[in-house]
Amino acid sequence: MDKLDILVFAAHPDDAELSCSGTIMKHIDLGYKVGIVDLTRGELGTRGSAEIRAQESAKSSEILGIHIRENLGFRDGFFEIDEQHLLPIIQVIRKYQPEIILANAKNDRHPDHKRGGDLVNRAAFLSGLSKIETIIDGKKQEKWRPKTIYRYIQEQNMIPDFVVDISGFEDKKIETIKAFKSQFYDPNSTEPTTPISREDYLDFVKAKMKLFGGQINVAYGEGFTVERTIGTSNLFDLK
Repeated sequence: MDKLDILVFAAHPDDAELSCSGTIMKHIDLGYKVGIVDLTRGELGTRGSAEIRAQESAKSSEILGIHIRENLGFRDGFFEIDEQHLLPIIQVIRKYQPEIILANAKNDRHPDHKRGGDLVNRAAFLSGLSKIETIIDGKKQEKWRPKTIYRYIQEQNMIPDFVVDISGFEDKKIETIKAFKSQFYDPNSTEPTTPISREDYLDFVKAKMKLFGGQINVAYGEGFTVERTIGTSNLFDLK
């Protein structure tokens, strides 16, 4: 069965690695099935190419230990929130029937991030409507709506609604990011410098993990915002 516990959507290959790979690996370690769906091939990136990014994505997926990874092949920089792009996401959600979806930040420097997260959020709702018909492998899909969507925090600073303790996975997170070596610092590269290819960029990533972790009194964390109110039946379950 294809069913996943958590399905992570990312506008570009490496978005998930930069923002929530610690959370992904922690939940896999806890026994949950997790997959990633990239919306685009990242072909507009200043460094590397779509083909290189695909190879890097495969390497990172091995490090992560995820159960599936797909790429929907939307046009980088040009996908919109419309029927053409909603339906493939609805198909994927119905295919994997995740309980939880992680999606791009609700605001960020790159406009594809907010738009990608908003696109997934809308598709997740529509996926629960039985009158929207989708077919995969010649079979009509059943409706499916995840229990909740969490938006991972990316480059833009914002106050998280909750933080996941990823202590113990911080080094492996950096390893997944470095799998995308075309995108990050390489002293031998002749390609243009970008905001994420600076020599000190991974120091920023580590500092952010420490910042989020410090907010819940742990060593390292990753921050998320919520699409609905979070509830609990036991106050002692909250850190």
